[in-house]
Amino acid sequence: MSFASFNEFLAMGHHGLYVWSAYGIFLLVLVINITLPLHSKRRYLQQEARRLRRENSK
Repeated sequence: MSFASFNEFLAMGHHGLYVWSAYGIFLLVLVINITLPLHSKRRYLQQEARRLRRENSK
């Protein structure tokens, strides 16, 4: 499929809203699936570091 202009490419034969929203949702889910585990790992490591400091200070 070829497009005569960039606007036709964005319109995707009148299916552009569906196509681009699907790409947007995919990217949103991808970012969430990458950032949430990283955030959880960082929070876990901070909690463990605090716990170890408390145990060592006793």
